[in-house]
Amino acid sequence: MYHSKLASEQTDALCEALVAVKTKEEAYRLLDDLCTISEVQAMGQRLAVARLLNKGATYQDIAGQTGASTATISRVNRCVSYGADGYKIILKRLEREER
Repeated sequence: MYHSKLASEQTDALCEALVAVKTKEEAYRLLDDLCTISEVQAMGQRLAVARLLNKGATYQDIAGQTGASTATISRVNRCVSYGADGYKIILKRLEREER
């Protein structure tokens, strides 16, 4: 079992809520209620950056396609390379579902 440094009663409840989402519409509704527009856009951008890094794109290409700063790209790259494997798990799952 993975033990996150973020773990607490409140973040456990948040993770339970995320796992309970069943449709894209439910996800949008939850994100609308939980986050600001900027927060959701930033998370979407990070996921797009991770996908492109996973495909071997250069920082310049990623910045051009996503509008992300090199600092954001670098941060996501660190997470993809040395993080908790959250991006890897989800990107792999999404890739299988797209086939």
